[in-house]
Amino acid sequence: MDPGQLAVRERNILALERRGFPGPGAKERAIREELGLAPVRYYQLLNALLDDPHALAADPVTVNRLRRIRESRRAER
Repeated sequence: MDPGQLAVRERNILALERRGFPGPGAKERAIREELGLAPVRYYQLLNALLDDPHALAADPVTVNRLRRIRESRRAER
């Protein structure tokens, strides 16, 4: 699959997830400033993206890491 099958916003979400953030609030600030999204909407889009096979093909390391985190959080509930 071609990573070009992802929309620009989806590629930007994955790129943001690859980055590290120095402290609390830094990621939320980047979400607002760089993507123009409210953090709640960002996480909704990210969660849907984790189930998208195009996202997995475009960035398997990031998607699989985030899937593992999501599954471990679900298991804690």
